Amino acid sequence: MNEKDIIQKWKQGLSKNQLARMYHSQYNMQISNIRATVRHRHDGRFITNHEALAYVEKVIYKYLKRK
Repeated sequence: MNEKDIIQKWKQGLSKNQLARMYHSQYNMQISNIRATVRHRHDGRFITNHEALAYVEKVIYKYLKRK
């Protein structure tokens, strides 16, 4: 989920917590797919819901500041 998707869904009425849950699950799914191969089993790091919320808030505030 990139920044445009986050802003678009936020404008549609989703809360920051809902966006953070979505970003958290999608990001961790990508990391688990990367870590599924033997060569990359130690790559990447799973994030917590709190870290996902911090990222979502940063994106939204950056958008509001630009606007």
